[in-house]
Amino acid sequence: MAVRSQTDKAISIAANEFIWNEAGLTAIHNAIAPVIIPWLKSTQVKTILDLGCGNGAFTALLASKGFEVTGCDMSKTGIELAKEQYSNISWFEQNLQQPLPNEYKEKFDAILSIEVIEHLFLPRKLIKNASFALKPKGLFIITTPYHGYLKNLALALTNQFDNHWHPLRDFGHIKFFSKKTVIALLEEFNFKNIQYTTIGRIPSLARSMIIAGTKNT
Repeated sequence: MAVRSQTDKAISIAANEFIWNEAGLTAIHNAIAPVIIPWLKSTQVKTILDLGCGNGAFTALLASKGFEVTGCDMSKTGIELAKEQYSNISWFEQNLQQPLPNEYKEKFDAILSIEVIEHLFLPRKLIKNASFALKPKGLFIITTPYHGYLKNLALALTNQFDNHWHPLRDFGHIKFFSKKTVIALLEEFNFKNIQYTTIGRIPSLARSMIIAGTKNT
């Protein structure tokens, strides 16, 4: 069952990390699963790193589908919840803007980063880590809220920027990507065969984007 984390308004006004206080799949997890899981199965990947796994619920869903998964996050509360709920999965705490340990070099067939990059001051560090940990020709899938002219105009006209951007939320959204900018970021790191789709509402007002690319080596 999808839940909306209380981190949005209840307990993140003065947090020292992105706080995870609830287990289970979120609404965004349920929205992206019907797209991402078929993409993964179509490429026959086995090993997956969830780069920014949060509370681990989506990572565990992938494990239930037969994938060999590892999850990492920079939120201590998220990793604690993940270990508590899913003790059979490998988890580790990691600053996503710092290099991954050498033991993860070219270890994974696929890497996911779900609604993470918009929280980072240095988004290129995340992409660099993904490239580092992917095997040659490995698959990288990233999701992030969609931003474009019509959606931004609609937010402005309806006075919804505060509700959408959460300016009072510590460790909230600080980067706002369009289709053009997120694809440019992947191409900057030489990812190829890029696929793009949106979820939620019509494309010009989409909730989030899902972008996949393969490591070119």
